[in-house]
Amino acid sequence: MLWSQLQDQAVTLGWDFYLPVIMFVVLCALAVPVWVSIGSAAILMLVMSEALPLSLIGESLFDGIDAFALTAVPLFILTGDVLVRTGLSRKFLDIADALTCWTKGGFGSATVLVCGMFSSISGSDAAGAAAVGRMTISRLVESGYPRPYACALVAAGSCTGILIPPSISYIIIGLVLGISASILFLAAVIPGLTILLSILITNIVMNRLNSYESGGNITVMEWWQNFIKALKSGWYAFIVPGIIFYGIFSGSLTPTEAGATAVVVTIIIGFILGTLKLSDFPDMLLSSAKVNGVILPIIAFSLPLAQVLAILGVPQGFVYSVTSLTESPAILILMMVAILVIAGCVMEATPNIVILAPILKPLAANIGMNEIQFCVMMITALGVGFITPPLGLNLFVVSGLTGESILKIAWRAIPFVFFMMIVVLLIAFVPEISTTMLPEIYK
Repeated sequence: MLWSQLQDQAVTLGWDFYLPVIMFVVLCALAVPVWVSIGSAAILMLVMSEALPLSLIGESLFDGIDAFALTAVPLFILTGDVLVRTGLSRKFLDIADALTCWTKGGFGSATVLVCGMFSSISGSDAAGAAAVGRMTISRLVESGYPRPYACALVAAGSCTGILIPPSISYIIIGLVLGISASILFLAAVIPGLTILLSILITNIVMNRLNSYESGGNITVMEWWQNFIKALKSGWYAFIVPGIIFYGIFSGSLTPTEAGATAVVVTIIIGFILGTLKLSDFPDMLLSSAKVNGVILPIIAFSLPLAQVLAILGVPQGFVYSVTSLTESPAILILMMVAILVIAGCVMEATPNIVILAPILKPLAANIGMNEIQFCVMMITALGVGFITPPLGLNLFVVSGLTGESILKIAWRAIPFVFFMMIVVLLIAFVPEISTTMLPEIYK
């Protein structure tokens, strides 16, 4: 039955599809901004295929971003920026360091924890890698880590920015596929924490094998005193993530409301501490607007492109082409994971989500994969792509930050990629990892 349905859905794609795709690849290779590349490909595909009147392109662009859920994106970006300017991100580091200093490799573990905390709130892996890298890489080197490894550790830890909720990527994929962002946040908790745990374990293992960082030479009483001292000094930093997580997961706040509340509370804390002034606002708002100005045009142009691809039957054609090669669910899942990791290597999460999610979701549905599980698998695989050598985005961020060779960092990132890929495959093959916390109706 399934095979006959797929045959009925088979489509023949012509130059109205292939030429825009070729142009998109060429423009990206020439370092043309991604939103320009996507927009050019979408307009060319519209003109050649006549799938939609070209006069509707303007309306389609604005309709695509006229969504209440997207309001959360600039709010979380601004929250991350305010956290840095108020010094609260450094308080996260101090508390994490005090928490892990009892063990060998403690500061490396603290760095990973802070990467996960900061990146998930700011919603940007690159921003997390840059912000945490400035605070930790020099200190990691002083603690005994080789600089390339320290860079790889920060790059890997920052990958959790799109994996641990609240995450901008889950908001976007929820918008594209019509799934509640709050439900996706709930589904992503265990997978996101598992990825974070895999990075921690990798660092501990590498530290044991290479004796990078000494530590663990304190008594339980000394550890407790250090932790309580750090907690007293910076407990207020956890008000912000506390509001976000409790508000969203209790259902009392939508992601947008949680983002707005977090911005206000962070600003108030900054004023109380005296680390934020009114004169900081122009630069702070401009910095956040620049990041948001990269994301929203990509979404605006990607949605019309996704509509044209659907009209041309590309998702159905892709499913037919792939299933004509093999009907094995295991092999199809491995193919999807490979596509997503490679896509994560060469392009940011947002365009990958908007373009690939509508194409791959029918394939996932045909092999019986829950749509929530598919979303979590997709975001996690894209996150791994951010540090997959040699093109991972986070590798370039920390390389630019430190001047370290990208190849040296990439070599040190391989163990992290290996253990993170194990988690991706577990998410892909074990639905319970991403559905355990969901209401019964979504399982």
